[in-house]
Amino acid sequence: MGVGEWDLRRLRVLRAVDECGTVTAAAERLRLSPSAVSQQVSALARQVGAPMLEPYGRRVRLTPAARLVLRHADLIFGQLERAEAELAGYLHGEAGEVRVGAFATAIGGLLVPAVVRLRDAAPGLTVRVVEAEAAEAVRLLAAGDVDLALSLAVGPGGVDPRFVGTVLLEDPLDVALPPGHPLAGVPGLRLADLAEEPWIYGAAGPWREITRAACAEAGFAPERAHTAADWTAILAMVAAGLGVALVPRLASAGRGGGAVVRALPADLPARRVVAVVRAGTERTPPLRRVLAELAAVAATVQVE
Repeated sequence: MGVGEWDLRRLRVLRAVDECGTVTAAAERLRLSPSAVSQQVSALARQVGAPMLEPYGRRVRLTPAARLVLRHADLIFGQLERAEAELAGYLHGEAGEVRVGAFATAIGGLLVPAVVRLRDAAPGLTVRVVEAEAAEAVRLLAAGDVDLALSLAVGPGGVDPRFVGTVLLEDPLDVALPPGHPLAGVPGLRLADLAEEPWIYGAAGPWREITRAACAEAGFAPERAHTAADWTAILAMVAAGLGVALVPRLASAGRGGGAVVRALPADLPARRVVAVVRAGTERTPPLRRVLAELAAVAATVQVE
């Protein structure tokens, strides 16, 4: 008998006959007629090539061949029950695996708290974290190497039909100044006041574009004196008097060191942290659950 010919209904009937002891009792449990039960058992016997039942007083019992079949059937039924339980968890967003690509500050400020919440609420759901720069996270998503990317939005821009994005957070941009800078203590500091300063920002990617866009909005093009992408390095360079930099509040909180970090309430520059998934996957239960937890964490983040 080929594997493809196994019929789970016949195996369930055989198990019921074994447990009930008679065809009639098995029929009552299964809500079938006794003749239907007999037909199912006979069909199984023909497939196997050996009888399944033998008389035993007023009852029937399984033959050795039937015992062998049922032993394997019980393993199959157990595996199917586990599959049903796991599928139910998946459909409720409580099981499965979600791979998330995210830049460093999003990992610390958003993703780790969301994973901690999920570990308690949905222990069967596994989140695997891949650190990547904001632009690289989207490339990993496009390649199928991650299921969700935490990235940065430069501006309204066009819509890429490959992706569905959700804005999680508007992260204000502050300016980091060297200690003792003439403008460090000036009230009402504007971004335009720093137009002639040497600037520190990355060579490529969303953060360079965000810095340039914010300065352009203020009416000038920043002169890049030094290139860096790591916030610890940028703040250390600012503290050493090498230049000024825009820093997101999520990244600078508690990490200013010797640099003076000032808000820009008159300009209100900000970066948007977005969660991006491939179009068509946004309704996948595990992804929906992770997105919901990220949104819940983002709602509690204090960036004001």
